[in-house]
Amino acid sequence: MARTTTGRRRDQVHHQPDIARAAHLIADPSRARMLKALSDGRALAAGVLAAEAGVSAATASAHLGKLVEARLVDMESVGRCRYYRLANPDVSLALEALAVIAPPLPVTSLRESSTAGALRRSRTCYDHLAGQLGVTLLESLLTGGLLAGHDGTHHPGRSVRDGASGYGHDVDYRLTDTGRETLARFGLDLDGLPARRPLIRYCVDWSEQRHHLAGAVGAALTARLFALGWLRYGSSPRVVHVTEDGADGLAGTFGLRLAD
Repeated sequence: MARTTTGRRRDQVHHQPDIARAAHLIADPSRARMLKALSDGRALAAGVLAAEAGVSAATASAHLGKLVEARLVDMESVGRCRYYRLANPDVSLALEALAVIAPPLPVTSLRESSTAGALRRSRTCYDHLAGQLGVTLLESLLTGGLLAGHDGTHHPGRSVRDGASGYGHDVDYRLTDTGRETLARFGLDLDGLPARRPLIRYCVDWSEQRHHLAGAVGAALTARLFALGWLRYGSSPRVVHVTEDGADGLAGTFGLRLAD
């Protein structure tokens, strides 16, 4: 088994990535809508993805089969139902990066216009918060002294390694002692977070062109906000709404005040 794993790693090192194949899979509008629906890290049923893409169950099954074969998506059977989720966070990051250079879709209905606005206000970027809510949360953590290292801004002309979206590398954010104490009181077990994952990371938010919090802390904080009922998902995948209790709690705990 060890030889097989080593051989696979060598293949990955010495073979060029098949960008064209990945681009071809994402390029289909129905598959692109399915992948976007899965970009918050949740597992969704095939029927939900078919409805999101606006295709029949049979057509959705064919599309999902191609995505599973290409290892962009994983499938799990639960009874008679099949559930799908992104194979790893890199798929979501690739979609976020493409959103920077992609032309806008034509808005043909009030629902599409409302969804686009909602995604910009508050959405998930795999397992952490993005959009205006995500960048405002990071700003509040910095203002409150929970994080240090930068001011949350993105400077395209001065960035060395940061692109217009995706994980950033130019800045080293860090938790302060105040941050550790505050997050512990808030219910985060910082010592129990996955050791394999960086504690603090950030993404350049494609819609806001500022930083939002990622990494193990970003994921744990987002999960805690949902567990408290301060956040809930909207009718469209990835869209997040702040509840009335959430607005009060975010203001009282982190000094985050939402724009009217």
